[in-house]
Amino acid sequence: MGRLDRKVAIVTGGASGIGAATCRALVGEGARVVVADLADRQGGALAADLSDHAVFQHLDVTDEAAWRQAVRRAEDTFGILNVLVNGAGATGPHTLVNHPRDLWERILSVNLTGPFLGLSTAAEALARSAPASVINISSYAGLNGVSPSHGYTASKHGLTGLTKSAAREFAPLGIRVNSIHPGGVATPFIGAAAEQARTTGLDTLKRLARPEEIAALIVFLASDESSYSTGSQFVADGGLSTGMSLP
Repeated sequence: MGRLDRKVAIVTGGASGIGAATCRALVGEGARVVVADLADRQGGALAADLSDHAVFQHLDVTDEAAWRQAVRRAEDTFGILNVLVNGAGATGPHTLVNHPRDLWERILSVNLTGPFLGLSTAAEALARSAPASVINISSYAGLNGVSPSHGYTASKHGLTGLTKSAAREFAPLGIRVNSIHPGGVATPFIGAAAEQARTTGLDTLKRLARPEEIAALIVFLASDESSYSTGSQFVADGGLSTGMSLP
């Protein structure tokens, strides 16, 4: 038996990067997965590759009606919903004095309003299938200041706080809510920033994380092995938050 037998998950941002690795890891442990993303071709191909263990659902995480459709898809297809992975993300580095307001609002809409809508929309379904688990993919930037990624940093700090307040509200419903905080991960999303961190030696392990390494942590939090963890921050940043060594 797998660690996630009888679990059904929605994974946003599931078509690529950490999201795709998470979908594969969840299915590998026995879960059924709704691959939720705007990237129809990539998401559909991944779901097809995972066969009857997964379906693809087009999802704009800033659209409340689309969230309701995704939750219905999970329950209609697999019968229940007891895992939600909020992984869709947006970024765009700009200095404060030159930061376009529309970009600021877009980043917060995807990174913070998206998980808020996911939590509020999926709550009843998760409670029906409790014990349930929500994993919010925050960032190293959700615990520290990262300049000039001000919109990204603000949104991820907000997501860290939302995780804690949601954990308190949802505990009586049998729903745990935790956040994970990756550092540099070898995905197209972070690309150049991650490469810069690696080449300048800002992390202790002196390498980027593989998406599969972050997915393994998500599997743990989705499973009953983490049944006493809620409202917590799980850091996987290669030692980036330990500081830096002087020459």
